[in-house]
Amino acid sequence: MRIAIIALGSQGDVQPYIALGKGLKAAGHTVRLLAHENFAGLVNSHSLEFVPMLGNVQEIIETPEMRKLLESGNFLAIMSHNAKATQQAAIDWAKTGLVACQGIDLLIAGVGGLYLGISLAEKLGIPLLPAYVFPFTPTKTFPGILFPESISRFGGTVNWLSHQVLRQIMWQGSRTGDTLARQQVLNLPAASFWGAAIPQHRYPTLYGFSPSVIPQPPDWQNTQVTGYWFLDAAPDWTPPPALMKFLEGEPPVYIGFGSMGSRDPKATADLVLQALAKTKQRGILLSGWNGLRQASLPDSVYLVDAVPHGWLFPRVAAVVHHGGAGTTAAGLRAGVPTITIPFFGDQGFWGQRVAALGVGTEPIPRQKLTVENLAQAIHKAVSDRTMNQRAANLGAKIRAEDGVAKAVEIIEEIERYRLTS
Repeated sequence: MRIAIIALGSQGDVQPYIALGKGLKAAGHTVRLLAHENFAGLVNSHSLEFVPMLGNVQEIIETPEMRKLLESGNFLAIMSHNAKATQQAAIDWAKTGLVACQGIDLLIAGVGGLYLGISLAEKLGIPLLPAYVFPFTPTKTFPGILFPESISRFGGTVNWLSHQVLRQIMWQGSRTGDTLARQQVLNLPAASFWGAAIPQHRYPTLYGFSPSVIPQPPDWQNTQVTGYWFLDAAPDWTPPPALMKFLEGEPPVYIGFGSMGSRDPKATADLVLQALAKTKQRGILLSGWNGLRQASLPDSVYLVDAVPHGWLFPRVAAVVHHGGAGTTAAGLRAGVPTITIPFFGDQGFWGQRVAALGVGTEPIPRQKLTVENLAQAIHKAVSDRTMNQRAANLGAKIRAEDGVAKAVEIIEEIERYRLTS
């Protein structure tokens, strides 16, 4: 098959789809990945065909306005800001996607590329397979990712409605740009005010997370939870000698906030260093996209710009991060305790899930992060034997899964059925 994958968003939003694309390519399919232009190097390093989509996510996140919004954790304000910024980009994305998807047999899209994918599938008459890395299908089993777990006490109907609210927030933030793209580029009528419908071609919805982390709800129809789609380091990656030497000592605590920026990176780094000193723990700090900055560090702390989580996390005592889906998955697979510092979006959901599984501490929202509560969380994560054992057991279950292989198997099985029916 000739397959196009649309993956728009931050690095954590893109990496699982590179992994899925690699699995499909290894199975003999031709794969083309559409992602923001700043991911060219990452996609090319894994030998996938890359189609650059207008926009540099890192530059957007590093603007003062976006850093302020991310620290506020106000998802509606962030969505409103992004909606305005992407209205013109949506037209360009439609133009690029229309060319890139000519002759394609199957289109795969995550949440970030879902509405563009629906429009392209409708225009070109090709099947669309939704493939998500966080829950996006309404269920009565648990609330939508923007809502606290506590609303479950009001019953399954409230849970189900919370998912519908999430979907409307996502759609309404994209609707104006989607309408412009459909009318000006694709010559299609505007989608419904309540949301664009996915064309039906018998394809299920795939979920790239572990059933040991989120068991498939009984009311999810035509849906498959495959296991995580992990992207490990490129074959030619080697760790810096200085990092290897640092890791020869007592296992450190990893602390990094990925693509989540900070208005004052130095102040954030100072807070982290004080918490490490208070708990007498060594640390590895990931600078990320302007998330942490410090001119001088003690010998007990090592600063890295980037390092593959799949390689590093099994070598640390605990992981402290923003709670992004990909980073959470890597920490759980490593079998070490997790501390989440959610900024916005689905990050709080993953933090709650980690705590509910007993493999990490209760999440600390970024706005409430202090030296004291971070130190308490670090102490608990490294000293709680029950938590460490639960984390190790869950890690072993996740490592025994192969989400990419299962997803590829499902896609190929449905394609065979489509061709013979």
